[in-house]
Amino acid sequence: MNHIRLRKLILTAVMAAIAVACSPLSIPVGASKCFPVQHLVNILTAVFLGPGYAVAQAFVASLCRNLMGTGTLLAFPGSMIGAFLSGLLYQKLRKLPFAYLGEVVGTGLLGGMAAFLIATLVMGKEAALFTYVPAFCISTIGGTVLAALLVPALKKAGAERFFTQKGDNPHAEDSV
Repeated sequence: MNHIRLRKLILTAVMAAIAVACSPLSIPVGASKCFPVQHLVNILTAVFLGPGYAVAQAFVASLCRNLMGTGTLLAFPGSMIGAFLSGLLYQKLRKLPFAYLGEVVGTGLLGGMAAFLIATLVMGKEAALFTYVPAFCISTIGGTVLAALLVPALKKAGAERFFTQKGDNPHAEDSV
């Protein structure tokens, strides 16, 4: 395994640990728990490490939060879909607003709709297709606003060199 990939795996684990450590900051809304810090971490991981690492971070954080009792099964579809779409859009379009849009649409709309399947098929709860969309949107918009404040400052400070060590991120010249 090369040095850059190992560094990205370690940073993915650190990002998941940050999300887990902040999990007491969640806000209960019905059967779900709104957790804006997860969406902030999703965007940070998506922008600086890429979509695959963002999905891995979201999965690990959701798993740990569920094992600790600070999350619900609904965390999996919301965080993972949002992290993936955020990373994919940023990777393809290389503009931060698309990373934010990916997180909001991926978590708020698509993740909220996927949560309906988890709730009804796995958790045995009655729900309509859009039951979780409002709560997921509130959560992801909060985290996305935090990311919109933090990510440009990190990029300006040269954080990409930290994440890749050699500064070989293909997005280093991206405009905000």
